[in-house]
Amino acid sequence: MRIIVVGAGLLGLTTAYFLRRHGAEVEVIERQAGPGLETSYANGGMLHASQANPWNEPGVLWQALRMLGREDAALLIRPRALPRMLGWSWNFLRNSSLPRYLANVEKNARLADYSLTVLAEHLAPLALPFERADHGTLKIYRTAAELDTATRFAERCRAFDVRYQVMSAVEVAALEPALAPVADELSGGIHFPDDVSGDAQRFCRALAEHCAGLGVTFHYECQAQEVMMHAGAVRGVMVDGEMHRADAVVLAAASYTPALAASAGLKVPVQPVKGYSLTLPMADWRVKPRVPVIDEHYHAAVCPLGQQLRVAGTAEFAGFDTTLTPSRIRNLYDLLARIYPSESGAIDKRACVEWTGLRPMSPDGVGIMGRTAVRGLYLNSGHGHLGWTMAPGAGKLVADEIMTNRTELASADYALARFGA
Repeated sequence: MRIIVVGAGLLGLTTAYFLRRHGAEVEVIERQAGPGLETSYANGGMLHASQANPWNEPGVLWQALRMLGREDAALLIRPRALPRMLGWSWNFLRNSSLPRYLANVEKNARLADYSLTVLAEHLAPLALPFERADHGTLKIYRTAAELDTATRFAERCRAFDVRYQVMSAVEVAALEPALAPVADELSGGIHFPDDVSGDAQRFCRALAEHCAGLGVTFHYECQAQEVMMHAGAVRGVMVDGEMHRADAVVLAAASYTPALAASAGLKVPVQPVKGYSLTLPMADWRVKPRVPVIDEHYHAAVCPLGQQLRVAGTAEFAGFDTTLTPSRIRNLYDLLARIYPSESGAIDKRACVEWTGLRPMSPDGVGIMGRTAVRGLYLNSGHGHLGWTMAPGAGKLVADEIMTNRTELASADYALARFGA
C-alpha cells in the first residue's frame, strides 16, 4: 500500500513511522528544508498528560474580554483575525460549557496517557537523541485559590491514570531548588511524576533520519498543492505541479491542513493560534533549573532541555501572521525574570533564540485524526498546544486505522465526523 503523508512535523513523522512499521510504502511531503521546522520547532518541550485540559474552559469568554487590547495577555485576539474565526469561535465557546469541557478533557487525557505509553513502548527503544528527561512536570501556584482549584482538577484526572502529588512551597523548593528565591511567593505546587520533556525539533530530525533508514521517502522544499481524487476516492497529491500517486493520503500539515482538505471538499475546523518561545543557554546560571515548570498564575512554561532553557507562553489569534511581535517577546523575558529572579543577571538576550509559530487548534480542543468522508483521505491535526504530547499516540492510532482498521482507543472520539463533516 502506497501512502503519502503531508507534513514532516511531529504528527506527520510519527504517522509515517508507524505506517512503515506496518509495511506501507510511505512518502513524506514537506515544504520546509527539513523536518520539524515549523510548529514543532521550538514548542514548550513537555509531553504531559497532566495538561490535557483544552483552553476553552468554562468562563473563557469573560477571561478573553478582560484581556482585550492587552499585549501581555495570555490569550490575545487580533481584530484582523476575527472575520475568518466567526464560525469557529462559536463552536469554541459552545464547547466551554462544563459538560462538553469535561468530556473533552477526558478524550485528551486518554489520548495523552496512551501517547506516553506508545512513547515508552515503541519509540524509546529507538534511543533517539532529543534531550529526553523524566523529571515530570511541576505546576506552581501563587494563591491558595489557584492551588485549591488545581487540586480538584488533578483529582478528577486521577481517573485517567494521571498521578500527582500536592506540595507545599517548601516542598516545591526542595524538588526544584531554582525556585527557592520565589518560594515565599508561592502557595504551593503539584508535581506530575509521569510527564516527560524533550526537544521536539531534535526528535523530528532523529525520527526522520530513522524513517529514511527504514525506506520512507522524503521530499523537502516541495509544496503540496491539492489532493487529487477520482470517483470520490483519493488518487494522490499534486506537488509543485507534479502528480504523486497514492492509495491513501494523510494530511498532517498543522494549520495548513484545512486548505488542503478543502481541495477534496472537506471543511476541517482548525484555526492557527500563534505561540512564542525563547531558548537560552544556562551556562552562567548559578542554580540551573532541572524540572519543567508551569506557572499557572503567569501562564508561562519553562523547560530545561539539556544545557538550554525553553520559555514558552501566550496564545494569540492573528491568522497566519508569523511576525515576531516585540511586545510578546518582551513579555516572555518578563515572565522568566519573575519565575527565576535571582538569575535575571545571567540572561544574555544576544544568545537567546526568539521564535514564534502557529499551533493548529480545533474548536473543542481535541485533535482531529483518522478517516474522513473521502475514501483514502485521513487527518492528523488540530492538537493545539498538545501536539508534542499527543504525537506518539496519534501517529500510531492513525497508522493502525489505515492499515488494520483497528485502534487501541475509540477513533470516533477524534474523527472529523464529530463536527458533522
